[in-house]
Amino acid sequence: MNVKKQFFIYFFLPLLMVATSCREDELVVPTEYEIIGDESPQSPLRGFYLVNEGNMGSNKCTLDFYDYYTGLFSRNFYSEKNPNVIKELGDVGNDIGIYGSKLYVVVNCSHKVEVMDAHTGIRIGQIDIPNCRYVRFHRGKAYVSSYVGPVLIDANAPKGAVFEIDTATLAVTRKVSVGYQPEEMEVVDDYMYVANSGGYRVPNYDNTVSVIQMIDFKQVEQIPVGINLHRLKKDRYKKLWVTSRGDYESRPSRLYVLSKKPGYNKMIVTDTIPVACTNMAIYGDSLYYYATEWNNYTATNTISYGIIDIRTKKIVSDNFITDGTDKDITIPYGIAIHPITGDIFVTDAKNYVSSGTLYCFGRDGNKKWSVRTGDIPAHITFLYQ
Repeated sequence: MNVKKQFFIYFFLPLLMVATSCREDELVVPTEYEIIGDESPQSPLRGFYLVNEGNMGSNKCTLDFYDYYTGLFSRNFYSEKNPNVIKELGDVGNDIGIYGSKLYVVVNCSHKVEVMDAHTGIRIGQIDIPNCRYVRFHRGKAYVSSYVGPVLIDANAPKGAVFEIDTATLAVTRKVSVGYQPEEMEVVDDYMYVANSGGYRVPNYDNTVSVIQMIDFKQVEQIPVGINLHRLKKDRYKKLWVTSRGDYESRPSRLYVLSKKPGYNKMIVTDTIPVACTNMAIYGDSLYYYATEWNNYTATNTISYGIIDIRTKKIVSDNFITDGTDKDITIPYGIAIHPITGDIFVTDAKNYVSSGTLYCFGRDGNKKWSVRTGDIPAHITFLYQ
């Protein structure tokens, strides 16, 4: 019997039968499967999860999965695996990560982190955190940034926080206040760095990166960087790359580098890269980025792609998509790099209210394949066998 057909009959068919009978108050949409054909059965990487945000208020956060062993792409993976969970994943999936045997999905407007078995997708539980944003892991703990206050533009919006979670018990163990509306985080040498946006307090944006001492979990410093910060990634040299969204009018998006100068023990801004940057992914010594820079005056996005050498901090390419496929992408919304092959994944949110597209490019910038996803595909995490 064909391996893919056997896999479907013995693994997916029973789930379809369960899905049609378990949830009485709402329809369980069965998982859709599509053969991609980019198999790599000998790879230590089993596959990857893609969380689709879903438009705010639509309760359409969904989970897709690509299996490198079978070459099958699964759409709406969570619903069928968890037919008894009311409202499924929830409203606006803002981040995803794997730590140990658990998969974590941060669901922003549902104020929770959903936790699943990373290999089966079956729900283990949830952690209630208000207006949660991003998740990172360090020494047996998960850390989740939170706006704390309600989902609302408010000049008096409160400062945000980072919550510490025990990954064994899923209990919140500690909490520390940081700047206004915190976003992405990274840990370097037992210090956590948090990008603060202040987005709810427009036009009075925050402009700092909070520094948390992990031992006693206290904020010990706030580093002035740029307004309306968002992404924060560390490279192999322990430098931090931080994006500023600007003010969407006269102050453009920029990319900043934080590092320790000789003789200094603290991180400082050492470089400003004069490019707009919405999101980025680092592979080896290359930082791949794209920008969808919105301007309130023109009511348009300026879209760009590029590669930066993280050693020299120089732009080495003004487009990592070399075959013209970038013209098919309406709104680039997510980026990830295959940790072994270096394949580049870019998601397209299209019109924000219907299915998006996931593109896979080789390191030469040529498109390898694309596939339809859920609404607003955004965040990817890779699963090892």
